[in-house]
Amino acid sequence: MLKHVVLQTDFGLSDGAVSAMYGVAKSVDPSIQVFDLTHHISPYNIWEASYRLYQTMSYWPEETVFVSVVDPGVGTDRLSVVVKTNSDQYIVTPDNGTLTHVKSHIGIKEVRIIDEKINRLPRSGESHTFHGRDIYAYTAARLSAGVIRYEEVGPKRDEDRITCLKEENAAINKGIIRGCIDILDVRFGNVWTNIDRRLLVEADYQYGDRLYVTISHHQKDVYKNKLLFVRSFAETHLGEPLLYINSLDKGAIALNQGSFAKAYHIGTGTSWGVFIQKVDE
Repeated sequence: MLKHVVLQTDFGLSDGAVSAMYGVAKSVDPSIQVFDLTHHISPYNIWEASYRLYQTMSYWPEETVFVSVVDPGVGTDRLSVVVKTNSDQYIVTPDNGTLTHVKSHIGIKEVRIIDEKINRLPRSGESHTFHGRDIYAYTAARLSAGVIRYEEVGPKRDEDRITCLKEENAAINKGIIRGCIDILDVRFGNVWTNIDRRLLVEADYQYGDRLYVTISHHQKDVYKNKLLFVRSFAETHLGEPLLYINSLDKGAIALNQGSFAKAYHIGTGTSWGVFIQKVDE
């Protein structure tokens, strides 16, 4: 089987940090194929890292090893873990909330704490600020290359003790759907909600309907408008706001060839509420 290691960080690409992680992996086994998920997670944004893993992982084969390093607690007593998911993939990461969406939507079979006495880059000195290179990339490569078995990562930990961030479930009540903004489609400024398509079906919303959409932040309304519910952007005019189903089968809000998030200063997280209902004829 091909050896895949997929890296995600908030490091950016303006210095040598990511290249160093590549080098560590290749030093373990030159045949390992190293890929980038993204290195443009917003600095310290654990929620965003958690979501990007969920967004991406299901499209990779079994046995792929993911490394996610968004680690504002590096050097503290937070744990470093490797989890095996229900889809037989692995994630090497700090236990700081990065596994939130994977645990909820994919599922975790087993958790092991990284034994840093064994799984640490030799001659990495006393540095405690670059675990992405010295521990995570090194452990991921050893696991992917078969240098160590999963059981040799370190001691088991109860899956229920994994650190998770607060999530909010979308729901429907009397024809009104309530959800929150999970993430932004950053480059295009589209707003991705946690409202599953099945809720829109349950509410009997049809393509072509005009729907009344309200967005609030800390329970204060910041946007209200009637949006057309469409299959694709081509069904609206340039600059027109719209509601559509995104690539994760969730409701999303956009401006046709514009950034909705920038236009209305929209952020992400459970403090950003989204309410959808049919327009009264």
